[in-house]
Amino acid sequence: MKDLRKNYTKDALLEANLPLQPFALFGDWFADAVEEPLIAEANAMVLSTVNDNSVDSRIVLLKDVRDSHFVFFTNYTSNKGNQLDKNVNCTILFPWIAQERQVIVRGAASKISEQESREYFNSRPKGSQIGAWVSDQSSEISSREDLDAKLDYYLKKFNNEVIPKPNHWGGYEIKPVEIEFWQGRENRLHDRILYYFENGRWSVKRLQP
Repeated sequence: MKDLRKNYTKDALLEANLPLQPFALFGDWFADAVEEPLIAEANAMVLSTVNDNSVDSRIVLLKDVRDSHFVFFTNYTSNKGNQLDKNVNCTILFPWIAQERQVIVRGAASKISEQESREYFNSRPKGSQIGAWVSDQSSEISSREDLDAKLDYYLKKFNNEVIPKPNHWGGYEIKPVEIEFWQGRENRLHDRILYYFENGRWSVKRLQP
């Protein structure tokens, strides 16, 4: 592993080209990631939350950026949901490695409205809707067969019916206080641009690599 390394030469991130708001730059980079064939899911992000003694991380999918918030959906009774109930502070990271870029968003999460969660749930494929009922996410289960049995139960229960959103499932929105853009550069002298929200406005500074 110690001999694995790559020199980054694809792009640069300079102050002369920066927009005033970080969401404009995020939108441009996200569009680039969507068009990159080597990035399977541009909206995949690593969500990190904290519990009493440690940090947990997992991949979730970004589903919207609106009103200066990043939105994702999950099971509210999962580990991540329980941790966000106790500590709303979290981080999301977009690892767009194929473009030698990453974006880190630091902020606080809160639940979106029940109506918004229901509207998104109703737009999901039926299999995904069923899955939200089947899985008691993060809870122990004795076997795969037991999980498949739960699937069979709910397939029969909701056969040819409109599937309602379970109460334990819904969305979060993260209100960022910092958004850091990282662009790989040669000789490990990468570009790091940090937008930070202070006194009601976004400011920007460069960080050393």
